[in-house]
Amino acid sequence: MAEFRWFGHNCFRIKAREATVLTDPVDRVTGYALPKQSADIVTISHEHPGHANLDAVRPEYQVVRGPGEYEMHDTFVTGIRTYHDDARGAERGYNTVYLIEVEGMVVCHLGDLGHALTEEQAEAMSNVDVLLVPAGGGDVIDPTKAAEIIGQLEPKVVIPMQYATAQGDKHLGDLITFCKQLGVEVPAPEDKLVLRHSDLAETMRLVVLTPESDGARR
Repeated sequence: MAEFRWFGHNCFRIKAREATVLTDPVDRVTGYALPKQSADIVTISHEHPGHANLDAVRPEYQVVRGPGEYEMHDTFVTGIRTYHDDARGAERGYNTVYLIEVEGMVVCHLGDLGHALTEEQAEAMSNVDVLLVPAGGGDVIDPTKAAEIIGQLEPKVVIPMQYATAQGDKHLGDLITFCKQLGVEVPAPEDKLVLRHSDLAETMRLVVLTPESDGARR
């Protein structure tokens, strides 16, 4: 089974049998404070402030910073080149989408994706089981585009990230608009998600996680 916890913005910790993966370690600039973490693998979607706080990660991890295919700690990670804007990176640079294979499931972290997916990109992500998707707009995809991407990829589980909460990202939109685009009610938040491959259903499941900040819960 894989355990998902959210530390705000784009930062998730995925604990699985193979490895513990930390995505985009969050910085206080976002309003969130990341408790000191241990991880085997750290993925960085881009080097902007708020996404690359490696000081919060204890030593002895391996970091993935861009496109390519990686195998470490019995875990396959695929980085796909995308952009942080709708102008092929001319405004805000590159972004890397990661496919992380754990516990027989494919987890897709979209990072700060700023544009609709090309057919080639969507094809590369066609086997996604769990999608971690920006939901609050701002300088990334807006909720309409996010819903379109969810429709393209047809993941079994969707976990929103990068939206306004009481702790951080208060300049972004909340979940209401995002959920309206999906045609669902805003679900009650959960502290964590524990997921097995056998839990995956044909009907998409939207899971909202409560952000952990300042070490309140570990």
